[in-house]
Amino acid sequence: MSLEELLLLAVLGVIVGIFGTLVGAGGGFILTPILLVLYPKASPATITSISLVVVFFNALSGSIAYARQRRIDYRSGSAFALAALPGSVLGVLAVAFSPRRVFEALTAILLGALSLWLITTHDAARDESEAGSGTPRNLTDRQGHTCRYNVPVRRGVLYSIGVGFVSSFLGIGGGVIHVPLLVRALGFPIHVATATSHFVLANMAAVGSITHIVTGGFTGGTGLHRAVALSVGVGGGAQIGARVSQRIEPRHPRASHAASG
Repeated sequence: MSLEELLLLAVLGVIVGIFGTLVGAGGGFILTPILLVLYPKASPATITSISLVVVFFNALSGSIAYARQRRIDYRSGSAFALAALPGSVLGVLAVAFSPRRVFEALTAILLGALSLWLITTHDAARDESEAGSGTPRNLTDRQGHTCRYNVPVRRGVLYSIGVGFVSSFLGIGGGVIHVPLLVRALGFPIHVATATSHFVLANMAAVGSITHIVTGGFTGGTGLHRAVALSVGVGGGAQIGARVSQRIEPRHPRASHAASG
């Protein structure tokens, strides 16, 4: 590998880190398609192993920033993370048997279907949460703003099982699926959803990355070097994304903060 390639990957990591943290998606949904284009001969296992390592460092860096801002719902996030872990392992094991063309087709179909879902669906599922179902949550951030909402934890656990598998199989991290589910189906305020999603992602991606290492997903040193270069950039980008997110007003009424006290 050339020094030029490593520097370009680091720059790419910064961009992925900023945007991935800003939307709470971890950046894997951006990175996996890019890696498929950059490395047309790499196997799906190699692509997802690189992507998951980057997602982990992005999510870890973002989670640290969000923890300082006190925007993570740890009770809900811990339950969702635990539910996602078995799927994370199974997804890594399954991708080893996936032909590249099938993998590319599944990636395109999933991201396309997700785009249509985000564009066409309502937030009707949130009405149930607003009506009082689920476990009440009160979360006060570092700026003194309090979010009050209800979480249907059992439903969230069921969703997380599937998210864990899909995220590891495609190497997309799962945040691009998890954040819309947290907001639209579980009634999370958007700022809490992005922060909590990062906490869940850090755990899922860690388990997925470890599984790749154990099963030999990093064949040779090239994939690992690329993952390190991307991760260096993504760590700094995640901090920038978390800072920028504080200055963005949430568009959805459920994301508005109630004054504390």
